[in-house]
Amino acid sequence: MVKIELCQNLPLQHLLNKEAFGPNFHWGVAIAAAQNEGAWNTDGRGPSIWDQFARRQGKIKGSAKPFESVDFYHRYKDDLLLVKALGFSVFRFSVSWSRILPEGIGRVNKDGIAFYNRVIDECLHLGLIPYVTLYHWDLPQALQQDGGWASHQMLKWFTRFTQVCTDAFGDRVKHWIILNEPMGFTSLGYMLGKHAPGKTGLQQFFPAVHNALLCQAEGGRLVRASVSGAKIGTSFSCSEVVPYTNREEDVQAAKRIDLLLNRLFIEPLLGRGYPQEPGFTLMDKMHIHNKAWKYTERMQFNMDFIGLQNYFATTIRYNPIIPYIQASEVKAAVRKVPHTAMGWEINPDSFYRMLRRFWRYGGVKEIMVTESGAAFPDQLQAGRIADQDRIHYFQQYLHALLRAKKDGVNISGYLVWTLTDNFEWSEGYKARFGLVHVDVKTQLRTIKDSGYWFRDFLQA
Repeated sequence: MVKIELCQNLPLQHLLNKEAFGPNFHWGVAIAAAQNEGAWNTDGRGPSIWDQFARRQGKIKGSAKPFESVDFYHRYKDDLLLVKALGFSVFRFSVSWSRILPEGIGRVNKDGIAFYNRVIDECLHLGLIPYVTLYHWDLPQALQQDGGWASHQMLKWFTRFTQVCTDAFGDRVKHWIILNEPMGFTSLGYMLGKHAPGKTGLQQFFPAVHNALLCQAEGGRLVRASVSGAKIGTSFSCSEVVPYTNREEDVQAAKRIDLLLNRLFIEPLLGRGYPQEPGFTLMDKMHIHNKAWKYTERMQFNMDFIGLQNYFATTIRYNPIIPYIQASEVKAAVRKVPHTAMGWEINPDSFYRMLRRFWRYGGVKEIMVTESGAAFPDQLQAGRIADQDRIHYFQQYLHALLRAKKDGVNISGYLVWTLTDNFEWSEGYKARFGLVHVDVKTQLRTIKDSGYWFRDFLQA
């Protein structure tokens, strides 16, 4: 069920004009399999690490489960119609590894392949450009039992998965994103234990980082060899890191966090090897056998574009209690600066600076904002869902993006996170990012004011 009002008459911000971004600029939305599809045990799909993680008491707010989520698996046609109705031209989605390879390797699930073929064909039928993300955090549980991203077998597993995807979809999909936010899934899942699979410690984290770097580049090479005319990228989360004070210990703490958040995955990809700061050399901290850490040249690949995803700036102070990094964040609420419902700092100027910073790296040919959005409370007003804070957020960030584009940064597109409210990882269903509200009990979709704002902006 989809609820669409014919006219909301929502005002556009008069200084913001779609035409200023150019005729070839891509506007789209992004979703992820584990967050949207549901149908966790339907048509031969195997369990993922998030299915397993959700069963652990206290790990996800409200004891939420991704098992049904917002049921994109059965409602994809309705959701793609919403993408089209709101005026977007790009639909980014990910492939559930465990839906097409239930055991992670070996047997291919034909029903899983058929589902993604239906999604791709429906995109093309509607005139939407499909952008496929190969890995968006939902590793098959069968592979996690053998170590997951920390396993020395990861590169073999990932190349098998990638080859299955390119063989099945490469005739129609020409835009590929290899990994989604590798710093996110390696740190939250393999060091801090806040996300699936819930592992902690540096002995898990460092191998996961190294393997993700190898898979990032090898995945790009495989897509290049397998898909004629492919445009290949990978997506990075990035956050401007600011020291809390000018004291040297705060400045150095901020540099360590910056290395992890912003440099760790882009610099090896560009052929610069692991980033280093005086007194903070990653190679000195590796906790596994040295032979596993060679082949750094295989981490390099010439991507056609880099996907950037900037959700917040972060302020850092020295904290000797924290092992290894000796740093901690000073929350936006503590500093009394604007922030989202998740406590993330709102700072469009910081977004502008991060776009310029990544563009200045030698070897970055093009930047696409592959996710951008914010969680805010939705309010029911006179039969509509008002989310003025989200509209204001997009207006600010699009102005910052346009400013960077006019300054010479080659930015090719902007993808909103996200189309519909969904399963927001450890936040469950509490944090809502969607342009479309979803009642998770009835699955009723209702376009929010922010969705109508984008419709009017893109059709103006």
